[in-house]
Amino acid sequence: MDLADKDLSEALSAAAGRAGKRAYVRQIFSEIAPRYDLLNHLLSFNIDRSWRRLAIAELGWEGRPEATYLDLCAGTLDVGNELARTPGFRGHVVSADFAEPMVRAGRAKTRGVALSPIIGDTQELPLAVSTAAGAIVAFGVRNLADLDAGLREMHRVLASGARLVILEFSTPPSVLVRGIYHSYFHILLPVVGRLVSGHPTAYRYLPESVARFPTEHALVQRMEDAGFSNVRWRRLSFGIAAIHVGEKHAGSDAVRTGGK
Repeated sequence: MDLADKDLSEALSAAAGRAGKRAYVRQIFSEIAPRYDLLNHLLSFNIDRSWRRLAIAELGWEGRPEATYLDLCAGTLDVGNELARTPGFRGHVVSADFAEPMVRAGRAKTRGVALSPIIGDTQELPLAVSTAAGAIVAFGVRNLADLDAGLREMHRVLASGARLVILEFSTPPSVLVRGIYHSYFHILLPVVGRLVSGHPTAYRYLPESVARFPTEHALVQRMEDAGFSNVRWRRLSFGIAAIHVGEKHAGSDAVRTGGK
């Protein structure tokens, strides 16, 4: 097996959730960090900005505008920056990602806002039980090596009544839209991503990880299994992406913390 085949095999294995996914994900996002923002906006035709704003609107921060909120799998801190600069927000944002080069690439966005970037794995957050008034994960939850462990950890650090908002790619239900989407996502996107980022497999991993991610209804069940209630979801842009929202209710800490 030559080097190119080995790289592709590792990407497909990680997308399938096999052993080594955590290390692979951290490595590729560290390597594409310098071009990550450019590619995000270019490859989504800038729609990703509006998707993030819609997800932030679901957080319900207006009820506690001075509290602490989490931006998890934060990448280059786009979501945390957007929330921290939202008119009326007077709280504090903690943005966590386990790929240090990604966080470093976004540090300029933290100037003048109450945003603290930290290097941390969403599956093992360096935070106490019931720390945050809400949490949001934008296009990162599918990258967790253990989705269920990550959801349980998010549940652990949220306060009673807090919301978890997940923004993630999905598969459009329309046959026509799905055909166009698959052609773009699986053929054009990997080529453009490779040319701009210089990385041979990162943008092969992306569509494969989306294809293997749980359906919207399955994600609802996984969130409920982790302890979240009142879970709801809606499609965005013909189903190219979806927002899921779940809540943590009073009295659930004793059941879900597992002694942490």
